[in-house]
Amino acid sequence: MTIIYLITIFAMSVFLGFELITKVPATLHTPLMSGSNAISGITIVGAIGVLLTGLAVADVGIVPFLLGGVALFFATINVVGGFVVSHRMLSKFRGRRS
Repeated sequence: MTIIYLITIFAMSVFLGFELITKVPATLHTPLMSGSNAISGITIVGAIGVLLTGLAVADVGIVPFLLGGVALFFATINVVGGFVVSHRMLSKFRGRRS
């Protein structure tokens, strides 16, 4: 029964995320990307905390260690990608240098 609730929440999140992202105007893209980078930075700090806890406590098992590693990997990709996109967007506003 719980799996049905989780699948329903996931499907609704995917739909809502898609609808929200398609409605964002181009002028708001860079500020929203900066906010997303900040949230992913918090995720990186949390994932590092989970990894360090998994290393310090021997009886927690391998699952928190693996989930912390996966979270760290994807959050790092998100932060780096966000900075690359923000850099490209901001470079469009620089004047031409002669």
